[in-house]
Amino acid sequence: MRHARDGAAAAMGAASRILVARGKNEPQEMENPDVAWGQRARDGVWVPTKDGQRIHLGIDVAAADTVAQVLRPSLRVFVGVDVDTDIVAQTTDNGVRLLTVVHGPDAPSEFRFPVSLADGLALEAMPSGGYDVVHLRYGATVGRLYNPWASDSMFRQVKADYTLEGSVVTMRVQHADAYYPVVADPHYAR
Repeated sequence: MRHARDGAAAAMGAASRILVARGKNEPQEMENPDVAWGQRARDGVWVPTKDGQRIHLGIDVAAADTVAQVLRPSLRVFVGVDVDTDIVAQTTDNGVRLLTVVHGPDAPSEFRFPVSLADGLALEAMPSGGYDVVHLRYGATVGRLYNPWASDSMFRQVKADYTLEGSVVTMRVQHADAYYPVVADPHYAR
């Protein structure tokens, strides 16, 4: 088992290299008073919608319900949420990113994120592979879970997509032939 501080540094290093390589089109980390993180991985995060409501994105942990290593108010790392898996959690100006860092071939290929929506909201599949949070009464999109991307340490694209079962969004990352670490990015924005 890795030490939490070493695990946080390894996860941050992997995520940083991939984000720098992807360029300036990625959402920037910044403080957002409308985003509220739980203390532990399973607690997840409460994020705003465009219409002033809040939704909850959980992190389904298999190995350990770890306490966040808070590096800055807008950045935390959950080490060891599953075998060879960490999550680098960023707050952005209009949402959150849950950068899932896969360190080796023993890591799972599916990562579950339970979603709790306020009354009157629903998840609607989009052609892009993401999900819109839709206000049922008005039909308006009030938030979006963007289609995930994934990249290995050689900056090669790794296939990643979502499935929805009930209220759980599962990100599938096909990392079997990748160079580790692999970084996958579930990203929510209002």
